[in-house]
Amino acid sequence: MSVIKKFLGQTAVYGISTVFSRLFNFILTPVFTREFASGVYGIFTKMYAWASLINAILAFGMESTYFRYLNKHEDKKQEVYNNSFLCIAFIAILFLVTGLIFVGPISVYLSSNAEQLADYRQYVQFFIWILFVDAICVIPFAGLRAANKAFKYSLLKFINIGCFVGLNLFFLFVVPLIIKHDWPMSGWIASWYQGKWVGYVFISNLIASLVTLVLLLPEFLKLQLKFDRELFGKMFSYSWPILVANLSFIVNENLDKIVLGDLLPDGISDEAVGIYGAVCKIAIFMSIFITAFRLGAEPFFFSYAKQADAKKTYATILHYFVIALALLFVALIANIEILKSFISRDEAHLAEYWVGLPAVPYLLFGYVCLGIYMNLSIWYRLSDQTRFGLYISVAGALITISLNFILIPKYSYMGSAWVSMLAYFVMMVISYVLGQKYYPIPYNLKRIVAYLLVSVILVVLSFWVFNRNIYIGNALLIAFLAGVFYFEKDELKTLLFKK
Repeated sequence: MSVIKKFLGQTAVYGISTVFSRLFNFILTPVFTREFASGVYGIFTKMYAWASLINAILAFGMESTYFRYLNKHEDKKQEVYNNSFLCIAFIAILFLVTGLIFVGPISVYLSSNAEQLADYRQYVQFFIWILFVDAICVIPFAGLRAANKAFKYSLLKFINIGCFVGLNLFFLFVVPLIIKHDWPMSGWIASWYQGKWVGYVFISNLIASLVTLVLLLPEFLKLQLKFDRELFGKMFSYSWPILVANLSFIVNENLDKIVLGDLLPDGISDEAVGIYGAVCKIAIFMSIFITAFRLGAEPFFFSYAKQADAKKTYATILHYFVIALALLFVALIANIEILKSFISRDEAHLAEYWVGLPAVPYLLFGYVCLGIYMNLSIWYRLSDQTRFGLYISVAGALITISLNFILIPKYSYMGSAWVSMLAYFVMMVISYVLGQKYYPIPYNLKRIVAYLLVSVILVVLSFWVFNRNIYIGNALLIAFLAGVFYFEKDELKTLLFKK
């Protein structure tokens, strides 16, 4: 079981950096909701939703393909790196040129009215460059993970988010102080500075991405401009279903934020998007945990696949991953009265955002299902049957698309939250069923389902029955934790202390 401890240690490094990076980002939520009206915050939410979709296209599923072929063709590691990078670079350059040519039509499509058009032209230009820079950094970052350089990877990510947060605070607070107190260069700064302009968020993002690019230069220098056509054909066949699957996942994750404004009346659309985007931030803690797990698990699963006890190890990892998800689910709902303070603008506008809190339990359980699905998905990646990932994700996307158009006009963002949860639940179930047929792994299904059911019951009690009482909610959490320890104590001793 020492391999499990090694995996946990590696994941912990990713986890710590991810937690700190996301928490730094999280502190911007109350800053943004305080500085920007909910309608303006809706612009922020919509732009980043579109960015997530385009990011998936530019990456082309090559990150997972890189890990798979790095371990499948150990004698061609340089060729795998070259092919992966050059593929993404070609797509990214094509996107950059095309995007800059069509800035005008894109801006017209995204803007709600003619008054916003000039601003949207700038927003679109910023995002085109952000997406380009981030895309060409994908494989260098993957190279760090594959080489088990978790600390360096985490440090670069930490610097990135530090730049982003620091620049946002500079534009929102330091610059106005310079102008107000007539400090040096205040006249020049006042000539171009726009108060409460959301574009500064995007400028900060672009600068942070460029800083990261510079810091990754040693990884770029490892590139050799040699293209293995035969190997790329195999990589492409593996990669394109992952691309479609990732696109479907992004649709599941962001379609609600994109179409919410379009399906609601003009008078409330931007406000609804802003409220929904703000309350979604509470789910960031679940997202942090899942992200940290994925960063450590993906290269580990591929590199460990040839071991005799691989399937048993994968089952053990999922078992304790589900326990952690269930505990975190209950903990976040138990303390939602504290967490909600991070999404309020000020005392005069509390209800404007807190009205969206009932969506949070559904969003969180959706993330629980998503995390389990990501873990389960290793079966089709390891068996080179990535087409099944495509089928599963498309099924989830069809649910998301159809039900969002049905439920949003009637239930607004609550409909979006329900649909998100349902889509991930269905994907999780389908992946388990197909995985047990084509690549069976001995999961402890009864105990996993039991933990999930108990967590759902406790959340219902905490949020709705006891009306978000923080003391009762945490008492339920402690009882759940005690129960988990009672049933898992023997296995935990083996896991943590056996060499």
